[in-house]
Amino acid sequence: MSEMIEVVIDSIRVSLMSQQRIVILREKNNERYLPIWIGIYEAESITIALQEVEVARPLTHDLMKNIFFELNARIIRVEVVALRDDTYYGNIIVEAEGRTIKIDSRPSDALAIAVRAHVPILVARSVMDVAGITPEEDIQEEAPEASRPAAPPEPPAPRRDVPEAESGDDRLDVFKDFLAGLDLDNLDNPPGGEDRD
Repeated sequence: MSEMIEVVIDSIRVSLMSQQRIVILREKNNERYLPIWIGIYEAESITIALQEVEVARPLTHDLMKNIFFELNARIIRVEVVALRDDTYYGNIIVEAEGRTIKIDSRPSDALAIAVRAHVPILVARSVMDVAGITPEEDIQEEAPEASRPAAPPEPPAPRRDVPEAESGDDRLDVFKDFLAGLDLDNLDNPPGGEDRD
């Protein structure tokens, strides 16, 4: 059994409470998710790369990728390797001059590099087991009959003041008649003949 699990970036969400960003990683061959809080700028950087938006000048993560390239260092993969005190730890794994180098990185920066370099994203099984989330099964499928919610109430009976046979146009005639009877030229002098301050 492998100690690392391959994931893909499922989405980037915005917390309605704090406006902070969360990147959602999804296990590649399973319906298990790993949410990681990230900064606004890192979220924007990941989104730009995912959507393949071209920018006039290199952003920070583009610059980092370009440096690796110019130094003949090949990015192999990125990893989320640990979760300690509510902080995730990551690595960028690079091959250079025949050596494999682990570069300590925030997961958000590693993910921004991964989407630019088109390399795999791996999460330690221990991290996924502790912080991974599996969507709940359909509760109604598992709930016993007695605990299932009652059927929705019947819709209200038709209103007695609107005959069922009336079409939508017939019902609108009442409003047309009302609008036709408005005296729009005399708005400053309401009925009653007196001006009001």
